Amino acid sequence: MDNTADKQELLDKRYIRMAFIWAENSYCKRRRVGAILVKNKMIISDGYNGTPAGFENVCEDENNITKPYVLHAEANAITKVARSNNSSEGATLYVTSAPCIECAKLIIQAGIKRVVYADSYRLSDGIDLLKRANIEVVAIDLDE
Repeated sequence: MDNTADKQELLDKRYIRMAFIWAENSYCKRRRVGAILVKNKMIISDGYNGTPAGFENVCEDENNITKPYVLHAEANAITKVARSNNSSEGATLYVTSAPCIECAKLIIQAGIKRVVYADSYRLSDGIDLLKRANIEVVAIDLDE
């Protein structure tokens, strides 16, 4: 690896660790996911999985099943940047878990060009769609 690639890997690991810290804000019990949106080495948005604004901070029902209206971390980060003066065009999304297909569609439409994730998701259709859209996808192993 050259020096530029080494620096990028160090940055990727640093931002993904930040996404894990941000995931701690989630009230979800089954799985906490965090996302950080970075452009030009600046964090322009962040998100974690949870209920929409104004809803009770309870993600699971009495059977421990995630409520259908819970937002994913990626969706929260993308909608948050949409309400700001920033643009996600060309940005990198750091997310603790691989995006699902619904979040992959949002990522594509938001103009995000790179996705870095740590944990695999049970389905790979989101990652497959991102690759089909020529978005760079990087899996990071923090244990290395």
